[in-house]
Amino acid sequence: MDPDARPLVVGIGGSTRATSLTDELLRAALAEAAGRGAHTVAFGGRFLAELPIYAADDDPAGGDAAELASAVARADGLIIATPGYHGGMSGLVKNGLDHLEALRDDVRPYLQGRAVGTIVTAAGWQACGTTLVSLRSTIHSLRGWPTPYGATINTAESVFDEGGTPLEPIVAALRLVATQVVDFALRSVR
Repeated sequence: MDPDARPLVVGIGGSTRATSLTDELLRAALAEAAGRGAHTVAFGGRFLAELPIYAADDDPAGGDAAELASAVARADGLIIATPGYHGGMSGLVKNGLDHLEALRDDVRPYLQGRAVGTIVTAAGWQACGTTLVSLRSTIHSLRGWPTPYGATINTAESVFDEGGTPLEPIVAALRLVATQVVDFALRSVR
């Protein structure tokens, strides 16, 4: 595949912990997307923690917020990964998505015309489900197309085998998210 024709898949998410499971799973999903022919860029938890708190009355932020918005503006698809906190996405992820307001007047406003894969990590299936619904609602509000499959990883259950490798059902879930995003992006690459 011509490198210039490869779709761009942007990953957003994670947490600030050095051992963030959400960051790790986002990187794994992006690796799957790259293996399917996409160019990928990640904005993990540590990056998101450096963003200023979004304020609607402020001038559009520069620096890291502008870098994030610029990457999303060029993206053909996205994968968003969030830990579930009290039934919703993390404040870090929500703040990052709020900064996409900079794309309001873009040729493709916000996430319009882009498939968005979702990954949720939470301690319990109820928290996984409510966080997934919250994340999908935000994606819809930003005019994105949540993929049919959203990966939910219950961290109250085993995630890794004894060697520290994610269990096969988790790998399969991440593969499915990446495949759906890349397949949609390949069909709609400009």
